[in-house]
Amino acid sequence: MSRVAALIWKELLAVLRDKKVRLSILVPPIIQLVIFTFAATLDVKNVPIGILNRDNGEKGFELVERFFGAPIFNQHIIFLKSVEEITPFVDEQKGVMVVSLDEQFSRNIDAGKPAIVQLIFDGRKSNTAQIVMGYTNTLIQQFNNDYTAQAFVKAQNVALSPRTWFNPNTYYFWYNIPCLVGVLSLLTCLVVTTQSVARERELGTFDQLLVSPLSTREILIGKIIPGIIIGFLEGILMAVVGTLGFGVPFTGSIWLFMFSLLIFVASISGVGLFISALSATQQQAMLGTFVFIMPSVLLSGFATPIENMPTWLQPVTNLIALKFMLIIAKGLFLKAMPARIVFENIWPLVILGIFNTVGASVFFRKRLS
Repeated sequence: MSRVAALIWKELLAVLRDKKVRLSILVPPIIQLVIFTFAATLDVKNVPIGILNRDNGEKGFELVERFFGAPIFNQHIIFLKSVEEITPFVDEQKGVMVVSLDEQFSRNIDAGKPAIVQLIFDGRKSNTAQIVMGYTNTLIQQFNNDYTAQAFVKAQNVALSPRTWFNPNTYYFWYNIPCLVGVLSLLTCLVVTTQSVARERELGTFDQLLVSPLSTREILIGKIIPGIIIGFLEGILMAVVGTLGFGVPFTGSIWLFMFSLLIFVASISGVGLFISALSATQQQAMLGTFVFIMPSVLLSGFATPIENMPTWLQPVTNLIALKFMLIIAKGLFLKAMPARIVFENIWPLVILGIFNTVGASVFFRKRLS
């Protein structure tokens, strides 16, 4: 154990004494946390739209005024003068939607006939278009309700009372930051672990390590544990910044979170060792890290819900350790996930960790021989 502890200390010193490595571990994750929190958001605000109002009646002007009063469209409305202006408006991406009112809009409403509002969307921005469509439908529905109330028209006695659990204000960064704790701790653990062996080979000191009193098993442990320690501390740092800096609530058990995070980075360290054994230089190790991270993030449910993926692809996500860590992180941050459900997501991490570590160890031994 003393030899392993000496190797672990040596690896930690190699990371902490290198100014560039120190900065790469601390500064980029903080920058990424800020960028993903504020820039990588699905919230839709200040959306430019076009309005073509060919109706000269009171109801048409009232509906247009409601678009001006909506915060999502406020001060980003462009009036079109003719139907011919719709095509270049959408083609040149001047706005994501065009609202078109025909000449009979007010007259049809006053006559009790259906009044049609045509909405034209830019399908190249499909997600934004869907969200804007939802806002517009709500706005027009409110316009209908107000008109029926003023005209003393009997409407259906049905009212919606929406309530959002766990994130009442639907802040997107409340979802984003718990996920980033897992993503950034994954990235840090992989970077430290993959660089360890590759750095030794590139500097020519790996052969010296092989002729030392350390056995192969001790070398493996000494190379894996520093990445686990630094990845774990990076995840704790991100969680602290998220709760204290951005105000994201943490409602669950901090001990369960720390235990889950430790199991998660331990399950990932085997992948880092495998990439490191394949790589001859630090550059190759870095490229291998990003090759692994991209599909992991895409299949974890962070960017897109797993339920939206093809049926044949969904079972593959069970091989992604990040998927289970995201479930735990969001659950402990936002809804005080009970220990039973936490452990239901920990045991797959344990199985993946054993498989990754054993497989990487066997491959690493073959590379040494």
